[in-house]
Amino acid sequence: QTLLSRACVQVIMRRKMLWALFCLVLALLPSQTVMSVDLGSEWMKVAIVKPGVPMEIALNKESRRKTPIAVCLKENERLFGDSALGVSVKNPKFVYRYLQSLLGKKHDNPQVAFYQKRFSEHQLVKDASRVLSDFLSLYSPEELLGMVLNYSRGLAQDFAEQPIKDAVITVPAFFNQAERRAVLQAAQMAGVKVLQLINDNTAVALNYGVFRRKDINSTAQNMMFYDMGSGSTTATIVTYQTVKTKDSGTQPQLQIRGVGFDRSLGGFEMDLRLRDHLAKLFNEQKKTKKDVRENHRAMAKLLKEAQRLKTVLSANAEFMAQVEGLLDEMDFKAKVTRVEFEALCADLFERVPGPVQEALSSAEMSLDEIEQVILVGGSTRVPKVQEVLLKAVGKEELGKNINADEAAAMGAVYQAAALSKAFKVKPFLVREAAVFPIQVEFTRETEDEDGSRSLKHNKRILFQRMAPYPQRKVITFNRYTDDFAFDINYGDLSFLGQNDLSVFGSLNLTTVQLSGVSSSFQKHMDAESKGIKAHFNMDESGMLLLDRVESVFETIVEEKDEESTLTKLGNTISSLFGGGSSEPNANVTEPVQVILSSCHYHYVNESSFSEKEGEKNGVAAEEEEAAEEEKEEKGEKAEEEEEKEAAEKEAGAAEKEAGAEEKGAAAEEKAKPQKRTKFSEDVSVELQVNDILNPSLEEIASSNKKLQDLTDRDLEKQEREKTLNSLEAFIFETQDKMYQEEYQAVVSEEEKEAITTKLSEASAWMDEDGYSAVTKELREKLQELRKLCKAMFFRVEERRKWPDHLAALESMLNHSSFFLRSVKLTPEDDQIFTEVELKTLDRVINETITWKNDTVAEQEKRSPTERPVLLSKDIESKLSLLDREVHYLLNKAKFAKPRAKAKANSTASESSSKANSTASESSSKANSSKTEEKVIPPKEETKDKGQREGGKTQYISVMALYI
Repeated sequence: QTLLSRACVQVIMRRKMLWALFCLVLALLPSQTVMSVDLGSEWMKVAIVKPGVPMEIALNKESRRKTPIAVCLKENERLFGDSALGVSVKNPKFVYRYLQSLLGKKHDNPQVAFYQKRFSEHQLVKDASRVLSDFLSLYSPEELLGMVLNYSRGLAQDFAEQPIKDAVITVPAFFNQAERRAVLQAAQMAGVKVLQLINDNTAVALNYGVFRRKDINSTAQNMMFYDMGSGSTTATIVTYQTVKTKDSGTQPQLQIRGVGFDRSLGGFEMDLRLRDHLAKLFNEQKKTKKDVRENHRAMAKLLKEAQRLKTVLSANAEFMAQVEGLLDEMDFKAKVTRVEFEALCADLFERVPGPVQEALSSAEMSLDEIEQVILVGGSTRVPKVQEVLLKAVGKEELGKNINADEAAAMGAVYQAAALSKAFKVKPFLVREAAVFPIQVEFTRETEDEDGSRSLKHNKRILFQRMAPYPQRKVITFNRYTDDFAFDINYGDLSFLGQNDLSVFGSLNLTTVQLSGVSSSFQKHMDAESKGIKAHFNMDESGMLLLDRVESVFETIVEEKDEESTLTKLGNTISSLFGGGSSEPNANVTEPVQVILSSCHYHYVNESSFSEKEGEKNGVAAEEEEAAEEEKEEKGEKAEEEEEKEAAEKEAGAAEKEAGAEEKGAAAEEKAKPQKRTKFSEDVSVELQVNDILNPSLEEIASSNKKLQDLTDRDLEKQEREKTLNSLEAFIFETQDKMYQEEYQAVVSEEEKEAITTKLSEASAWMDEDGYSAVTKELREKLQELRKLCKAMFFRVEERRKWPDHLAALESMLNHSSFFLRSVKLTPEDDQIFTEVELKTLDRVINETITWKNDTVAEQEKRSPTERPVLLSKDIESKLSLLDREVHYLLNKAKFAKPRAKAKANSTASESSSKANSTASESSSKANSSKTEEKVIPPKEETKDKGQREGGKTQYISVMALYI
């Protein structure tokens, strides 16, 4: 038993070590769950992918599939979602909503004034340090969005039941660089690792294509997605078709061809007009002298009713709007018809076709090329919107074969799974498109015809409108030898309306100041300059980055003598076993070089991009340079070969005519071209952001601390509420238990008096100080009561377990005894168990019976108020020991091999063979064998046969019972 115990301890320790190692490895592995957040104007949808749960919408605490984007900050209370929305009706000034329109905006942006007009209860002030709109001088829109993202992460983790950090977040397609940076900053504050910012229209298109993969072929199919949400409207033209890729073969692909949008056309504007109409009707009823429009709380109630009214009018011709206690305890009730609603929003419905025409214009397509127009977004459920849109597109019907609310979230989470290392999904290539063109601008000095010098301003397009991304590009400045600067700005935005231009923000993105150009030229005066190359990258999130700037030179090197055949062979073998290869990268597309007056570009072939392989399919800056150099080298080698051939012909002619081999060799040597090589030197870059200043490290740290403090406060509040509820429940439940028979049976009068007194004192303390006490006091009070009642609860719990545990032990003893008796009846020839094994089982059975009888007898002598000697854990231990011994024998019986039966009368045959045979030993063995084959064994008596077969049958049946 000692050895067995030691072995068990070793096994347990080994398992613990393996489990610790597994946890450590698991912690080092990439996250096994990813999420997506579809950030709309009014609602957000959260989706997850985890092993066993493919692409599922995460439910919130109210078990709803979408959550309002609302944050309530009231005194020491912070609420989100539906809870915050409930507070907005009573105290609207503490609840912040529709934050999307304020992201990445300066305080003087017209969008900020427009927001202030819609939500007059909020006070927006200017923060000189960040030049951003701040609420109540406390939190910026980015910080509030960070709170929302942190909350969404919590919802996903609760639903997935495991931590999540990686996410794909949707943004409107019309978000510019400043707005996208604002979302990334908010995610950073929330502790969310953004795998990608994906345009919501692209996420919808991806979701549509993933579930129709079989319908996509080499023939291009053009679809238009018309998305009208709460705050904006977007029309997107998408082309689906299969394309061939080098790595994955033929795969489906979607390409964004055209995008049109209206930033302020959405369902919320309809809600506001209905709200104002209801306010007008209430004022006309003259139930009070006050103007309802001046009361924020009353207007918040009317807005809630207007949202409900709009939904009902989508299915009904009229509806009775009503609000109890709207103002001065006066109720409001009025009938509103769909005709009245459509008249209120007539100008909005006229704007419905606008995004469609803009999308067609940007794609340079006509409506005849569009196969289907598919509705997305909650506001497309308004009948008038569908009516106007159907007339505008000229189709027989509008497509409604997609989940209008959840398509973006599901498409984004598919992308998250594709980008994550923890999942492997079927490839679906995505070619995004830049809505706004970006160009590089610089000024250089030029010389006029009259000899005078003047400054000339140059503009060069870097990314055209609807240019695909992710993509890398290189611009080369050829006429600069000193340090200089250039600007990165938006290009021609004439396709935007006046309102969109006014809220767009700064058209200047970044000023790039270069230093070290002059010193690089001085350092390499002997080399030929190939210009200053600036490497740009538009990543998967649509963010423009300047990777690096370098000064490139070319120099002439002496070409070595032609290698011998053996040397070439050696070099070839060396390259096969680890040497470098001169072959270009498989994914590199040779750039087309366009020479300009002062700079030239390297345009990237845009034939194959994917959301996951942008780095591979988009030509990287380094690969682009390598491709260019390789192209030049190939050209030089071709020229060299041609010149060599010409030289050989000339040399051969000279040999025939003059017979002088030395002259031919000299001519060949003279014809050899010069070898050129390129090298570069990095140039220092200083960036000055011109649109929205990025927060400093101190400001980022301050924002993170503010949000973390709020999170800690919320967690502390939740812990306090949990402890308070536990204490209250313990007091009330234990007071009730003191009157129950099973508790009264095990507690003495003195113990009962002590417990009852303590419970009464705790209850009185709760009424006086408990609800204002800190978590530590509540926890200490709860621990004190639990300690006092621990012995009583233990006795009751043991008495509850006795019947089932003793019955299980009795059943195990009966089966084990029956099994042992059956095994002992097995004939000796068929016995597979040793005598020691059977004695061990017999001893365990007897010891268990003795322990049970003695312990039960001793327990019956004890008072119920005393600590019991019959413990459930001891019964479980005895059960486990007995079960282990029986299962050991059963397992041995399962894998035991049957013994070979002795052949009848073999001894007699051998004796007979020895007595009668005079042949050799080998002949004697042969005769014995033949005799043995012919002998028929005598039959056993019926009685003995019955006993043996009966015992064996009984043993087999017992074995079958246990196995």
